[in-house]
Amino acid sequence: MEYKDLEIWFVTGAQLLYGGDAVIKVDAHSTEMVRGLNDSGILPIRVVYKGTANSSAEISAVMRDANGDAKCAGMITWMHTFSPAKMWIQGLMNYGKPLLHLHTQYNREIPWDEIDMDFMNLNQSAHGDREFGHITSRLRKPRKVVVGYWNDRETQGKIASWMRVCAGWADSRNMLVVRFGDNMNNVAVTDGDKVEAEIRLGYHVDNAPIATLVPYVEAVTEAEIDALVDEYELLYDFADDCAKGAEKHCFVRDAAAQEIALRRFLRDKGAKAFTTSFNELEGMKQLMGFASQRLMAEGYGFGAEGDWKTAALVRTMWVMGRGLPGGQSFLEDYTLNFDGKNSTILQSHMLEINPDITGAKPRVEVHFLGIGDARTCARLVFQAHEGKGVAATIVDMGNRFRMIANEVEVVAPKPLPKLPVACALWKPLPDFAAGAGAWILAGGTHHSSFSFSVTMEMLEDYAEIAGIELLAIDGNTTLGNFKFEMKVNEVYYMLNKALQ
Repeated sequence: MEYKDLEIWFVTGAQLLYGGDAVIKVDAHSTEMVRGLNDSGILPIRVVYKGTANSSAEISAVMRDANGDAKCAGMITWMHTFSPAKMWIQGLMNYGKPLLHLHTQYNREIPWDEIDMDFMNLNQSAHGDREFGHITSRLRKPRKVVVGYWNDRETQGKIASWMRVCAGWADSRNMLVVRFGDNMNNVAVTDGDKVEAEIRLGYHVDNAPIATLVPYVEAVTEAEIDALVDEYELLYDFADDCAKGAEKHCFVRDAAAQEIALRRFLRDKGAKAFTTSFNELEGMKQLMGFASQRLMAEGYGFGAEGDWKTAALVRTMWVMGRGLPGGQSFLEDYTLNFDGKNSTILQSHMLEINPDITGAKPRVEVHFLGIGDARTCARLVFQAHEGKGVAATIVDMGNRFRMIANEVEVVAPKPLPKLPVACALWKPLPDFAAGAGAWILAGGTHHSSFSFSVTMEMLEDYAEIAGIELLAIDGNTTLGNFKFEMKVNEVYYMLNKALQ
């Protein structure tokens, strides 16, 4: 889904108490504000002004229209003047998309020398927004509250961040995840309740026997492979033994055929994410690692060993971070480096890491992969660039889905001459012991969706929209407070379940 296909609706709350002239002014102010937001160059999704709402009937109508419009990814509400909250009840109760309450006003400053009662009566955002805030709280309506002057870049940046979350949520509501093979045998954390995931998150998970992909691979022509390999040569360095004419170049061509076939298969199915399994590769010449790396860079979600929840989250975080620098990828905790305050975790996988997270030119290499049915495989080898990012996962806790997110700092590893895979080395915040300890206490996976561009605030907004638990691990986390938060959350969700 392209951002250009989405809209965020802007609705201004008012009433007819002050007469028609006041409503005309409210409408003019709102029109100018929406134009200014769109012209700022900061917002990734176009704002569409839907007028003033002056009655319960008008509010219900615009909320109903928003629910039924596929382009509408969310709504911004602003109370220009006093908007009695009772008239918002029916509309809010029936509204089912993301909501942002913008607490602002048309004028930046009070006109000290000219302010009179007419100005006071018309410009009552300080009053009206509190009335609206009360009813949304009374209705327990999840929403984002942004406070600030509408024409300030900081305020616009907060709105832009929320818009990206709306795009991710809209995209996930009809997400098909194709699984080639089941979860890795006896692994618990990568599995979960697929029915509840579709109800809560919109994920629809389908099984696809690997045999259904084989005819797609066999149908790829030599000319198509030639063209794709030419593209590889423009983008990547090649190890000597897998360049054209070398002994291992055949494996690169096999990987290219898999990429072309997999892309076609996913497009035919309408899938946005997929998983693979190294134990189920009948009819395939190698594990689809190279293809997975390339398709992640295009925006497809990926999860290894049947991990459909991570595959979906990789896709969602790609949508949220689209167009921002840094990159994102599927990653897995592999091995630890204990070095006091500089202790780190090496993130990698057998093959499937998105090259978007490196600032260097990836290298095409071919090596034997001695696990399952993977055999000899082509892959892109590189190291992630340095910087701050966030790693996230979604786990099934039995009575709820839990998102766990950890802010991390990616640092440069030492040379790894004998490790022929892509990797990233990071320090979890607030430090190695607390960050890794909190992740384990929360029941986090060994897989994660990582991004240099998505922020913790975006993930908080996403979890609130989805109605799932979020446990955030950041620079302020202490294990004592983290344990207490988990206990409180457990009581909350147990009571919530009992009351349903």
